[in-house]
Amino acid sequence: MSDSERNRFSARARRYASVGTKVGGVAARMAGQRLVGAQDTRGGNALALASALGGLKGPIMKVAQLLATIPDAVPPEYASELMKLQSQAPPMGWAFVKRRMSAELGADWQKKFKSFEHEPAAAASLGQVHRAQALDGTALACKLQYPDMQSAVEADLKQLQLLFALRKRFDPAIDTDEIAIEIAARLREELDYAREAKHVALYQHMLKDEPLIRVPNVRPELSSGRLLTMDWMDGTKMLSHKDDSLEIRNRLATAMFTAWWFPFSRFGVIHGDPHLGNYSVFAENGAPAGINLLDYGCIRIFPPRFVAGVVDLYRGLLDGDEARVVKAYETWGFRGLTRELIDALNIWARFIYGPLLDDRVRSIADGVKPSDYGRKEAFRVHQALKKLGPVQVPREFVFMDRAAVGLGAVFLHLAAELNFYRLFNEAIENFSVEEVAARQGAALDAAGLARD
Repeated sequence: MSDSERNRFSARARRYASVGTKVGGVAARMAGQRLVGAQDTRGGNALALASALGGLKGPIMKVAQLLATIPDAVPPEYASELMKLQSQAPPMGWAFVKRRMSAELGADWQKKFKSFEHEPAAAASLGQVHRAQALDGTALACKLQYPDMQSAVEADLKQLQLLFALRKRFDPAIDTDEIAIEIAARLREELDYAREAKHVALYQHMLKDEPLIRVPNVRPELSSGRLLTMDWMDGTKMLSHKDDSLEIRNRLATAMFTAWWFPFSRFGVIHGDPHLGNYSVFAENGAPAGINLLDYGCIRIFPPRFVAGVVDLYRGLLDGDEARVVKAYETWGFRGLTRELIDALNIWARFIYGPLLDDRVRSIADGVKPSDYGRKEAFRVHQALKKLGPVQVPREFVFMDRAAVGLGAVFLHLAAELNFYRLFNEAIENFSVEEVAARQGAALDAAGLARD
């Protein structure tokens, strides 16, 4: 290991030690306040905790922002602060990039490209992306993982356990054990770029007939477990279109809806991270025409029975069929369902499903201020669960909920006006568990992914 690498690793270790100390300090402060009966202190504690985590700028940022989207996983004051954190890591310098590329493709790696830009086009929590050109002139995106990220992720997961331990100790409405297991599994998967390449192939298979959505091609000869090289996809940022005509905004929102719910309802697969940086807008004839899907690290493959639970809950809410609603929650893995717990879960379900239950053209918020969207419902859920808790959230619920909340945010940004009821009913038309299982198996085989 070179001196610069050793210094970098030592700096990371110091950052982790610092963050652990700060989080521990917040825990001690919370314990002291609880001992003396202090009230109304969560706002200050939330700021302190966000400050502690914000000093890390690593995988924990992905975790923190994820927690902020799960109702009652952390208190509302904490969610508000965690949502402000930026999952943007400082980029690797060119000397470091060269060493990392040599480790992945060999000492002669530069001969395998016509050109390779020194400065990254984007830097995120697990790695950075460089523009390059293939020997045939094709524009490429090379996603290179930062060194020692496995250790970083494991250290961050320990911080997550501490965060959940604080939650369980001071406000135990939610049993977060299954949430922690799910987040850990998905975050570890994101380190495996060979698996991500298979996810790309999976989406190519599922969306091959969808003109509004483009999926890149992977270059396997220029990829490894820590390097993923795909065709570069030209596009503009989604938010640059928020002032476009309603027709264009609706077209982009329809593309987003299709990209997430069509794979889920037909194949039991969902993209668990509808983050603004994970897609861009492509143009045809000079006008915005659809979306590019850029990142495939956080993909969740569900058992077909879980998809059936989503459909059952929707139809149960639509028809006022309580038995079907209860069946859906049981399918998802909720246990000990009482009248009170069902009522609490229905608060959030009616919020998430609300636009899909309404057969008319509408905005996603339908008159509610974007800043208030979901706040009232999350508060009511929290108040109900405090009386009933701790309630264990099934692990498969985590990324399903995250996708729904993330997509809602996109529709809010675009101020789209669509008939979400009809879009969803088209997605679940002629639904059957057997068909989903058959399609999922064929898609996983085509992508080279193992069946569960």
